[in-house]
Amino acid sequence: MKLRTTLGLTVAAVFAAGGAMAQDYTFKLHHFLSAQAPAHTQMLEPWARQVEENSGGQVKIEIFPNMTLGGRPPELVQQVRDGVVDIVWTLNGYTPGQFPRSEVFELPGVYVNDPVASNLAMRELYDSDLAEDFKGMEVMFLHVHAGQAIHMAEKEVRSPADLEGSKMRIPTRTGAWVIEALGASPVAMPVPELPQALSKGVVDGAFIPWEIIPPLKIFEQTKYQIEGANEERFGTSVFQVSMNQGKWDNLPEDVQQAFRDASDEEWLVEMGEVWRGADDFGINMAVENGNEHIVLTDEETAAFRDALAPVHDRWVEDVTGSGVDGAALIEKAIATTQEHATK
Repeated sequence: MKLRTTLGLTVAAVFAAGGAMAQDYTFKLHHFLSAQAPAHTQMLEPWARQVEENSGGQVKIEIFPNMTLGGRPPELVQQVRDGVVDIVWTLNGYTPGQFPRSEVFELPGVYVNDPVASNLAMRELYDSDLAEDFKGMEVMFLHVHAGQAIHMAEKEVRSPADLEGSKMRIPTRTGAWVIEALGASPVAMPVPELPQALSKGVVDGAFIPWEIIPPLKIFEQTKYQIEGANEERFGTSVFQVSMNQGKWDNLPEDVQQAFRDASDEEWLVEMGEVWRGADDFGINMAVENGNEHIVLTDEETAAFRDALAPVHDRWVEDVTGSGVDGAALIEKAIATTQEHATK
């Protein structure tokens, strides 16, 4: 990926003449996937290097993949809130119920098949509708992946009835509601645990995007990859890159701006394209290794859509108890996403 160049020739000349400037601010960024995952190589590394470049050498971001600083993925939010680490990239759904407002973008029908549109819609609605969820953290950016598709170890799936009685992995509670609406049983676990769970029969399949196929070699434990017509997916997951609030508040304005500029709308568009590209790469790898890629017909996709309609009602009822007008937020999220649609 080519980094966006934001520094002028004057700064470049200073580096050439006097060597690298002293790094005044060092940050530890912690996440749960390997250093080979696209999230690391195509998102976090380029983003970190862009922040460093924007800061004129004042900032250094050290990335620690695969939970190498300790703990389990569901602990990342608390780690950054407590200041154990400075920055995290994590899946909001690993801490169920803590981010109810941003969950709206995970719902099937709100997310269809366009990560760019969802990324931009979340940015637009952040201050007015989502920020309440993120106390104790300064959000650099929110994003989604290309969406939940179905991976099955042995069973071909073409209708909701085909999933009845299956045990399916999902990381989020909204995803669990999707699975239950389809007559299957959800099994929550961080994604690095999935290959072993599939091989031991703990689960029959999973709702995850294609991009995770290469780093975890999911094609070795599955035979079928299933998605809706026109790449329609069964919801998605929301991720965040966030900094400890105290750390952020103590930074000078120019350093804060270095982070803001690296996390702007152009970046969110690029991220949507990166995740879509990683998804395409993943499904191609599965097919090349002998798996069957099933694209449902329009009629079959509509049957899934109908079966999943009650998930909206369930989410609205749940978040209403937390003081959130869920029905209004769904309407707003759908409308805003459609305004940014690229497909």
